[in-house]
Amino acid sequence: MAQTADDTALVARAASGSEHAFRTLYRAYARPVYWIAYGILGDAPDAEDVTQETFVVAWRKLPALELAGDSLLPWLATICRFQAANRLRRRQRDRAHIAGDADERIPALIDVEQQVIAAELADRIVQELGGMSPLDREIFRLCATEGYDYQAAATELGVAHGVVRNRLSRVRTRLRGAVTGTETAS
Repeated sequence: MAQTADDTALVARAASGSEHAFRTLYRAYARPVYWIAYGILGDAPDAEDVTQETFVVAWRKLPALELAGDSLLPWLATICRFQAANRLRRRQRDRAHIAGDADERIPALIDVEQQVIAAELADRIVQELGGMSPLDREIFRLCATEGYDYQAAATELGVAHGVVRNRLSRVRTRLRGAVTGTETAS
């Protein structure tokens, strides 16, 4: 592992675009990041993927990083945990999707009225989301669709926890209005 006294200088050089400095950090921390991912996922190929994803995210976010301590590892571990959590959620969705495929083969009663109402509601929500800022849409996607908590979304977007919490509250209020408007029109 890299000596922590060197991390500050390496991080600064890597943040300035030095691939050599970033490779040095990668060599120093790839193994501990891998073991963190493996501990969460319990699967070697997924842990390798998450390790790579962690360093891709780190490379992208490094220019804005202000290293809090002497070591880069806590920051990398945080990114790794978020990436591993995303991988676990993806696994769950894939399992649900596979299980859902079996259910799709079973014929079901079709309620046309409910389908029309659901389609109207979906159109209204999409229209409402389309009128929001890109940041608000991304916060909604991460928190409501992907299941991120406020801090995870804040970290992913590079904004403060309070920004995510407040904006998501406003987004939900706007969407509630869109839903209420649809329900009263029905």
